[in-house]
Amino acid sequence: MEDRAVVKLRKGEGRYLKAGGAWVFDNEIDVVNGSYENGDIVSLVDFDDYPMGVGYINDNSKIRVRMLSRNPETTIDAKFFRDRVKAAWEYRKTVLAPHDLSSCRLIFGEADFLPGITIDKYEDVLVVESLALGIDIYKEEIVQQLKEVLAEDNISIRGVYERSDSRERKKEGLPQHKGFIGEEFDTNVEIVENGIHYMVDVVNGQKTGFFLDQKYNRLAMQRICRGKKVLDCFTHMGTFALNAGFGGASSVLGLDISEFAVEQARANAVLNHLDDKVKFKAANVFDELPRLVEEGEKFDVVILDPPAFTKSREATKKAVKGYREINMKGLKLVKDGGYLATCSCSHFMTQELFTKTIKEAAKAVHKRLRQVEFRTQAPDHPILWAADESYYLKFIIFQVVDEK
Repeated sequence: MEDRAVVKLRKGEGRYLKAGGAWVFDNEIDVVNGSYENGDIVSLVDFDDYPMGVGYINDNSKIRVRMLSRNPETTIDAKFFRDRVKAAWEYRKTVLAPHDLSSCRLIFGEADFLPGITIDKYEDVLVVESLALGIDIYKEEIVQQLKEVLAEDNISIRGVYERSDSRERKKEGLPQHKGFIGEEFDTNVEIVENGIHYMVDVVNGQKTGFFLDQKYNRLAMQRICRGKKVLDCFTHMGTFALNAGFGGASSVLGLDISEFAVEQARANAVLNHLDDKVKFKAANVFDELPRLVEEGEKFDVVILDPPAFTKSREATKKAVKGYREINMKGLKLVKDGGYLATCSCSHFMTQELFTKTIKEAAKAVHKRLRQVEFRTQAPDHPILWAADESYYLKFIIFQVVDEK
Protein backbone atom coordinates (compact mmCIF):
# COMPACT_ATOMS: atom_id res chain seq x y z
CA MET A 1 0.00 0.00 0.00
CA GLU A 2 1.34 3.41 -0.99
CA ASP A 3 2.35 5.95 1.64
CA ARG A 4 -0.57 8.19 2.49
CA ALA A 5 -1.19 11.13 4.70
CA VAL A 6 -3.30 10.21 7.73
CA VAL A 7 -6.34 12.27 8.68
CA LYS A 8 -7.29 12.02 12.34
CA LEU A 9 -10.77 12.87 13.60
CA ARG A 10 -11.43 14.92 16.71
CA LYS A 11 -12.89 13.02 19.62
CA GLY A 12 -16.66 12.64 19.27
CA GLU A 13 -16.66 13.64 15.59
CA GLY A 14 -17.38 11.67 12.42
CA ARG A 15 -21.01 11.02 13.39
CA TYR A 16 -22.26 11.24 9.80
CA LEU A 17 -19.53 8.88 8.63
CA LYS A 18 -20.12 6.41 11.44
CA ALA A 19 -23.84 6.37 10.69
CA GLY A 20 -23.08 5.18 7.15
CA GLY A 21 -22.40 8.37 5.21
CA ALA A 22 -19.37 9.05 3.00
CA TRP A 23 -18.34 12.55 4.07
CA VAL A 24 -15.95 13.99 6.65
CA PHE A 25 -16.34 17.73 7.20
CA ASP A 26 -13.54 20.21 7.78
CA ASN A 27 -14.55 20.99 11.38
CA GLU A 28 -14.40 17.29 12.35
CA ILE A 29 -10.67 16.92 11.71
CA ASP A 30 -8.06 17.19 14.45
CA VAL A 31 -4.85 16.90 12.45
CA VAL A 32 -3.43 15.60 9.18
CA ASN A 33 -0.12 13.77 9.56
CA GLY A 34 2.05 13.58 6.43
CA SER A 35 2.21 15.56 3.23
CA TYR A 36 -0.46 15.56 0.52
CA GLU A 37 -1.85 17.51 -2.38
CA ASN A 38 -5.53 18.24 -2.84
CA GLY A 39 -7.18 15.28 -4.54
CA ASP A 40 -4.77 12.74 -3.01
CA ILE A 41 -5.90 9.50 -1.42
CA VAL A 42 -5.55 9.63 2.37
CA SER A 43 -6.13 7.26 5.27
CA LEU A 44 -8.67 8.19 7.94
CA VAL A 45 -8.41 7.25 11.60
CA ASP A 46 -10.55 8.04 14.61
CA PHE A 47 -9.25 10.11 17.52
CA ASP A 48 -7.82 6.93 19.09
CA ASP A 49 -6.08 5.86 15.84
CA TYR A 50 -8.76 3.26 15.01
CA PRO A 51 -8.65 2.87 11.18
CA MET A 52 -11.79 4.15 9.41
CA GLY A 53 -10.86 3.61 5.74
CA VAL A 54 -9.56 5.61 2.79
CA GLY A 55 -10.82 8.54 0.76
CA TYR A 56 -9.69 11.61 -1.11
CA ILE A 57 -8.97 14.98 0.44
CA ASN A 58 -9.52 18.57 -0.67
CA ASP A 59 -8.73 21.59 1.51
CA ASN A 60 -10.90 23.79 -0.73
CA SER A 61 -14.08 21.98 0.28
CA LYS A 62 -16.06 21.94 3.51
CA ILE A 63 -16.45 18.24 2.73
CA ARG A 64 -12.79 17.71 3.46
CA VAL A 65 -12.64 13.93 2.86
CA ARG A 66 -14.96 11.80 0.72
CA MET A 67 -14.64 8.13 1.55
CA LEU A 68 -13.99 5.53 -1.13
CA SER A 69 -13.64 2.46 1.08
CA ARG A 70 -14.12 1.46 4.72
CA ASN A 71 -11.25 -1.01 4.35
CA PRO A 72 -8.01 0.76 5.39
CA GLU A 73 -5.96 -1.66 3.26
CA THR A 74 -7.74 -0.80 0.01
CA THR A 75 -5.58 0.17 -2.95
CA ILE A 76 -7.24 2.70 -5.22
CA ASP A 77 -6.34 1.46 -8.69
CA ALA A 78 -7.91 0.24 -11.94
CA LYS A 79 -9.14 -2.97 -10.29
CA PHE A 80 -10.83 -0.99 -7.51
CA PHE A 81 -12.77 1.10 -10.02
CA ARG A 82 -13.62 -1.92 -12.15
CA ASP A 83 -15.07 -3.70 -9.12
CA ARG A 84 -17.12 -0.61 -8.24
CA VAL A 85 -18.60 -0.08 -11.71
CA LYS A 86 -19.18 -3.82 -12.17
CA ALA A 87 -21.19 -3.91 -8.93
CA ALA A 88 -23.17 -0.83 -10.02
CA TRP A 89 -24.03 -2.40 -13.38
CA GLU A 90 -25.01 -5.75 -11.85
CA TYR A 91 -27.30 -3.91 -9.42
CA ARG A 92 -29.08 -2.14 -12.29
CA LYS A 93 -29.48 -5.37 -14.24
CA THR A 94 -31.27 -6.73 -11.19
CA VAL A 95 -33.58 -3.83 -10.28
CA LEU A 96 -34.51 -2.54 -13.76
CA ALA A 97 -36.47 -4.27 -16.49
CA PRO A 98 -34.19 -5.25 -19.39
CA HIS A 99 -35.74 -2.67 -21.74
CA ASP A 100 -35.11 0.08 -19.16
CA LEU A 101 -31.37 -0.54 -19.24
CA SER A 102 -31.14 1.21 -22.61
CA SER A 103 -31.24 4.58 -20.83
CA CYS A 104 -30.56 4.74 -17.11
CA ARG A 105 -28.25 6.07 -14.44
CA LEU A 106 -25.23 3.80 -14.20
CA ILE A 107 -23.29 5.53 -11.42
CA PHE A 108 -24.97 7.57 -8.69
CA GLY A 109 -22.11 8.99 -6.64
CA GLU A 110 -22.13 8.15 -2.97
CA ALA A 111 -24.96 5.63 -3.36
CA ASP A 112 -22.68 3.58 -5.64
CA PHE A 113 -19.67 4.16 -3.38
CA LEU A 114 -17.99 6.47 -5.92
CA PRO A 115 -18.57 9.84 -4.27
CA GLY A 116 -18.73 12.90 -6.48
CA ILE A 117 -19.42 11.32 -9.88
CA THR A 118 -22.59 10.61 -11.84
CA ILE A 119 -22.74 8.72 -15.13
CA ASP A 120 -25.90 8.38 -17.21
CA LYS A 121 -26.41 6.13 -20.21
CA TYR A 122 -28.56 7.30 -23.12
CA GLU A 123 -28.68 4.36 -25.55
CA ASP A 124 -25.03 4.16 -26.76
CA VAL A 125 -23.85 7.44 -25.21
CA LEU A 126 -22.46 8.07 -21.72
CA VAL A 127 -22.73 11.45 -20.00
CA VAL A 128 -20.44 12.15 -17.05
CA GLU A 129 -20.84 14.73 -14.31
CA SER A 130 -17.89 15.12 -11.93
CA LEU A 131 -18.41 17.31 -8.86
CA ALA A 132 -15.32 16.68 -6.71
CA LEU A 133 -11.60 17.09 -7.26
CA GLY A 134 -10.61 13.65 -5.96
CA ILE A 135 -12.91 11.76 -8.32
CA ASP A 136 -12.17 14.17 -11.19
CA ILE A 137 -8.65 12.77 -11.28
CA TYR A 138 -10.01 9.28 -11.93
CA LYS A 139 -13.00 10.04 -14.19
CA GLU A 140 -11.39 8.79 -17.40
CA GLU A 141 -10.29 5.59 -15.67
CA ILE A 142 -13.82 5.07 -14.37
CA VAL A 143 -15.29 5.66 -17.84
CA GLN A 144 -12.85 3.18 -19.40
CA GLN A 145 -13.65 0.50 -16.83
CA LEU A 146 -17.38 1.09 -17.30
CA LYS A 147 -17.11 0.75 -21.09
CA GLU A 148 -15.26 -2.54 -20.65
CA VAL A 149 -17.84 -3.86 -18.20
CA LEU A 150 -20.69 -2.97 -20.57
CA ALA A 151 -18.81 -4.62 -23.46
CA GLU A 152 -18.98 -7.89 -21.53
CA ASP A 153 -22.75 -7.74 -22.16
CA ASN A 154 -22.22 -6.79 -25.81
CA ILE A 155 -23.09 -3.13 -25.18
CA SER A 156 -20.88 -0.77 -27.17
CA ILE A 157 -20.55 2.93 -26.38
CA ARG A 158 -20.05 5.26 -29.36
CA GLY A 159 -19.27 8.37 -27.36
CA VAL A 160 -18.77 10.00 -23.96
CA TYR A 161 -19.61 13.59 -23.11
CA GLU A 162 -18.79 15.44 -19.89
CA ARG A 163 -21.36 17.76 -18.30
CA SER A 164 -19.34 18.99 -15.33
CA ASP A 165 -20.85 22.47 -15.62
CA SER A 166 -22.55 22.62 -12.23
CA ARG A 167 -21.75 25.54 -9.94
CA GLU A 168 -21.15 22.97 -7.21
CA ARG A 169 -17.65 22.47 -8.66
CA LYS A 170 -16.67 25.94 -7.46
CA LYS A 171 -16.93 24.67 -3.89
CA GLU A 172 -14.15 22.22 -4.78
CA GLY A 173 -11.99 24.86 -6.41
CA LEU A 174 -12.78 23.39 -9.83
CA PRO A 175 -13.81 25.23 -13.01
CA GLN A 176 -17.07 24.39 -14.75
CA HIS A 177 -16.44 22.23 -17.78
CA LYS A 178 -18.25 20.72 -20.77
CA GLY A 179 -16.69 18.68 -23.52
CA PHE A 180 -16.03 15.33 -25.14
CA ILE A 181 -14.09 12.58 -23.42
CA GLY A 182 -12.51 10.92 -26.43
CA GLU A 183 -13.68 11.39 -30.00
CA GLU A 184 -16.46 13.80 -30.96
CA PHE A 185 -19.87 12.43 -31.97
CA ASP A 186 -23.45 13.51 -32.68
CA THR A 187 -24.75 14.55 -29.25
CA ASN A 188 -28.46 14.47 -30.14
CA VAL A 189 -29.61 11.06 -28.97
CA GLU A 190 -33.02 9.47 -29.45
CA ILE A 191 -34.10 7.42 -26.44
CA VAL A 192 -37.23 5.44 -25.59
CA GLU A 193 -38.76 5.46 -22.11
CA ASN A 194 -42.15 3.98 -21.18
CA GLY A 195 -42.83 3.55 -24.90
CA ILE A 196 -42.24 7.26 -25.61
CA HIS A 197 -39.48 8.60 -27.86
CA TYR A 198 -37.43 11.66 -26.88
CA MET A 199 -34.61 13.53 -28.53
CA VAL A 200 -32.06 14.20 -25.81
CA ASP A 201 -29.54 17.01 -26.25
CA VAL A 202 -26.73 15.95 -23.92
CA VAL A 203 -24.83 19.21 -24.51
CA ASN A 204 -27.58 21.74 -23.77
CA GLY A 205 -30.22 19.78 -21.85
CA GLN A 206 -30.77 20.10 -18.10
CA LYS A 207 -28.23 18.26 -15.91
CA THR A 208 -26.91 15.42 -18.10
CA GLY A 209 -29.60 15.97 -20.73
CA PHE A 210 -32.70 14.29 -19.31
CA PHE A 211 -34.32 13.54 -15.94
CA LEU A 212 -34.18 9.76 -15.69
CA ASP A 213 -35.21 9.66 -12.03
CA GLN A 214 -38.94 10.18 -12.72
CA LYS A 215 -39.15 7.20 -15.11
CA TYR A 216 -41.58 5.07 -13.12
CA ASN A 217 -43.46 8.05 -11.69
CA ARG A 218 -44.25 9.10 -15.25
CA LEU A 219 -45.36 5.55 -16.00
CA ALA A 220 -47.71 5.61 -13.00
CA MET A 221 -49.35 8.75 -14.38
CA GLN A 222 -50.24 7.02 -17.66
CA ARG A 223 -52.89 5.03 -15.80
CA ILE A 224 -54.14 7.99 -13.77
CA CYS A 225 -54.50 10.25 -16.82
CA ARG A 226 -56.50 7.89 -19.04
CA GLY A 227 -59.48 9.79 -20.48
CA LYS A 228 -58.64 12.89 -18.42
CA LYS A 229 -58.03 16.60 -19.07
CA VAL A 230 -54.49 17.16 -17.79
CA LEU A 231 -52.34 20.15 -16.79
CA ASP A 232 -48.60 19.49 -16.55
CA CYS A 233 -46.69 22.29 -14.79
CA PHE A 234 -42.92 22.77 -15.18
CA THR A 235 -43.13 20.36 -18.10
CA HIS A 236 -39.49 20.76 -19.24
CA MET A 237 -39.19 18.42 -22.27
CA GLY A 238 -42.84 17.43 -21.93
CA THR A 239 -42.17 14.15 -20.18
CA PHE A 240 -45.21 13.94 -17.88
CA ALA A 241 -47.42 15.56 -20.52
CA LEU A 242 -46.39 13.01 -23.14
CA ASN A 243 -46.90 10.12 -20.73
CA ALA A 244 -50.39 11.47 -20.05
CA GLY A 245 -51.12 11.66 -23.77
CA PHE A 246 -49.60 8.25 -24.43
CA GLY A 247 -51.72 6.83 -21.60
CA GLY A 248 -54.92 8.06 -23.26
CA ALA A 249 -55.60 11.52 -21.80
CA SER A 250 -58.30 13.43 -23.69
CA SER A 251 -56.23 16.63 -23.71
CA VAL A 252 -52.99 17.83 -22.14
CA LEU A 253 -51.51 21.30 -21.58
CA GLY A 254 -47.86 21.55 -20.58
CA LEU A 255 -46.40 24.76 -19.11
CA ASP A 256 -42.78 25.82 -18.77
CA ILE A 257 -41.06 29.20 -18.49
CA SER A 258 -38.30 28.13 -20.89
CA GLU A 259 -38.98 28.71 -24.58
CA PHE A 260 -36.15 26.27 -25.37
CA ALA A 261 -37.77 23.54 -23.25
CA VAL A 262 -41.19 24.15 -24.79
CA GLU A 263 -39.76 23.86 -28.30
CA GLN A 264 -38.15 20.55 -27.30
CA ALA A 265 -41.46 19.38 -25.83
CA ARG A 266 -43.36 20.26 -29.00
CA ALA A 267 -40.81 18.41 -31.11
CA ASN A 268 -41.17 15.36 -28.85
CA ALA A 269 -44.97 15.53 -29.20
CA VAL A 270 -44.59 15.46 -33.00
CA LEU A 271 -42.06 12.62 -32.75
CA ASN A 272 -44.67 10.55 -30.88
CA HIS A 273 -47.66 11.64 -33.02
CA LEU A 274 -49.28 13.19 -29.96
CA ASP A 275 -49.25 16.83 -31.06
CA ASP A 276 -52.99 16.76 -31.80
CA LYS A 277 -53.89 16.49 -28.10
CA VAL A 278 -50.70 17.37 -26.19
CA LYS A 279 -50.07 21.11 -26.35
CA PHE A 280 -47.42 23.28 -24.74
CA LYS A 281 -47.17 26.92 -23.71
CA ALA A 282 -44.20 28.99 -22.56
CA ALA A 283 -45.35 30.70 -19.36
CA ASN A 284 -44.36 31.41 -15.77
CA VAL A 285 -46.32 28.73 -13.90
CA PHE A 286 -46.75 30.90 -10.78
CA ASP A 287 -48.45 33.55 -12.93
CA GLU A 288 -50.31 31.25 -15.30
CA LEU A 289 -52.13 29.16 -12.68
CA PRO A 290 -53.99 32.13 -11.12
CA ARG A 291 -54.91 33.27 -14.64
CA LEU A 292 -56.40 29.86 -15.39
CA VAL A 293 -58.36 30.01 -12.12
CA GLU A 294 -59.75 33.43 -13.08
CA GLU A 295 -60.85 32.00 -16.43
CA GLY A 296 -62.76 29.25 -14.63
CA GLU A 297 -60.57 26.42 -15.95
CA LYS A 298 -60.63 23.06 -14.20
CA PHE A 299 -58.60 19.92 -14.85
CA ASP A 300 -59.07 16.26 -13.99
CA VAL A 301 -55.35 15.93 -13.26
CA VAL A 302 -52.77 18.56 -12.29
CA ILE A 303 -49.08 17.59 -12.22
CA LEU A 304 -46.53 19.73 -10.34
CA ASP A 305 -42.89 18.91 -11.04
CA PRO A 306 -41.05 22.11 -10.06
CA PRO A 307 -37.28 22.58 -9.96
CA ALA A 308 -35.66 22.37 -6.55
CA PHE A 309 -36.71 25.46 -4.60
CA THR A 310 -33.75 24.97 -2.28
CA LYS A 311 -30.22 23.68 -2.75
CA SER A 312 -29.06 24.59 0.74
CA ARG A 313 -30.26 24.04 4.29
CA GLU A 314 -30.31 27.78 4.88
CA ALA A 315 -32.86 28.38 2.11
CA THR A 316 -35.29 25.68 3.26
CA LYS A 317 -37.67 28.05 5.03
CA LYS A 318 -38.10 30.10 1.86
CA ALA A 319 -38.53 26.92 -0.16
CA VAL A 320 -41.36 25.75 2.08
CA LYS A 321 -43.26 28.91 1.15
CA GLY A 322 -42.65 28.19 -2.53
CA TYR A 323 -43.91 24.61 -2.30
CA ARG A 324 -46.93 25.71 -0.26
CA GLU A 325 -47.79 28.42 -2.78
CA ILE A 326 -47.49 26.25 -5.88
CA ASN A 327 -49.55 23.45 -4.33
CA MET A 328 -52.26 25.90 -3.30
CA LYS A 329 -52.39 27.26 -6.85
CA GLY A 330 -52.46 23.77 -8.34
CA LEU A 331 -55.16 22.48 -6.00
CA LYS A 332 -57.51 25.29 -7.02
CA LEU A 333 -57.48 23.95 -10.58
CA VAL A 334 -58.34 20.33 -9.75
CA LYS A 335 -61.96 19.28 -10.28
CA ASP A 336 -63.72 17.75 -7.31
CA GLY A 337 -62.71 14.10 -7.36
CA GLY A 338 -59.75 14.84 -9.64
CA TYR A 339 -56.08 14.13 -9.02
CA LEU A 340 -52.98 16.05 -8.01
CA ALA A 341 -49.46 14.68 -8.56
CA THR A 342 -46.88 16.77 -6.72
CA CYS A 343 -43.19 16.39 -6.02
CA SER A 344 -40.01 17.86 -4.59
CA CYS A 345 -36.50 17.12 -5.88
CA SER A 346 -34.50 18.68 -3.02
CA HIS A 347 -33.03 16.46 -0.32
CA PHE A 348 -33.27 19.39 2.11
CA MET A 349 -37.05 19.21 1.70
CA THR A 350 -37.45 16.05 3.75
CA GLN A 351 -40.38 13.68 3.36
CA GLU A 352 -41.84 14.89 6.65
CA LEU A 353 -41.47 18.57 5.76
CA PHE A 354 -42.86 18.07 2.26
CA THR A 355 -45.98 16.24 3.41
CA LYS A 356 -46.53 18.82 6.16
CA THR A 357 -46.30 21.61 3.56
CA ILE A 358 -48.83 19.93 1.24
CA LYS A 359 -51.20 19.40 4.16
CA GLU A 360 -50.99 23.12 4.96
CA ALA A 361 -51.63 24.02 1.31
CA ALA A 362 -54.71 21.79 1.15
CA LYS A 363 -56.10 23.25 4.36
CA ALA A 364 -55.57 26.81 3.09
CA VAL A 365 -57.69 26.19 -0.04
CA HIS A 366 -60.27 23.97 1.71
CA LYS A 367 -59.42 20.74 -0.07
CA ARG A 368 -59.27 17.22 1.32
CA LEU A 369 -56.60 14.88 0.04
CA ARG A 370 -56.81 11.12 -0.33
CA GLN A 371 -53.39 9.62 -0.98
CA VAL A 372 -53.15 7.24 -3.92
CA GLU A 373 -49.41 6.57 -3.96
CA PHE A 374 -46.18 7.79 -2.42
CA ARG A 375 -43.17 7.26 -4.66
CA THR A 376 -39.49 8.22 -4.83
CA GLN A 377 -36.80 8.18 -7.49
CA ALA A 378 -36.33 5.22 -9.83
CA PRO A 379 -34.12 2.43 -8.42
CA ASP A 380 -31.22 3.27 -10.75
CA HIS A 381 -30.92 6.29 -8.40
CA PRO A 382 -30.59 4.18 -5.23
CA ILE A 383 -31.11 5.70 -1.79
CA LEU A 384 -28.22 4.92 0.54
CA TRP A 385 -29.54 5.13 4.07
CA ALA A 386 -27.55 7.60 6.18
CA ALA A 387 -26.41 9.40 3.02
CA ASP A 388 -29.21 11.95 3.12
CA GLU A 389 -28.18 13.59 -0.15
CA SER A 390 -29.06 10.40 -2.06
CA TYR A 391 -32.75 10.62 -1.02
CA TYR A 392 -34.04 13.69 -2.76
CA LEU A 393 -37.15 12.91 -4.84
CA LYS A 394 -40.58 12.68 -3.21
CA PHE A 395 -43.57 12.13 -5.49
CA ILE A 396 -47.13 11.87 -4.22
CA ILE A 397 -50.38 11.24 -6.10
CA PHE A 398 -53.58 12.42 -4.38
CA GLN A 399 -57.25 12.40 -5.14
CA VAL A 400 -58.65 15.85 -4.35
CA VAL A 401 -62.11 16.45 -2.91
CA ASP A 402 -63.75 19.65 -1.67
CA GLU A 403 -64.33 20.06 2.05
CA LYS A 404 -68.01 19.24 2.49
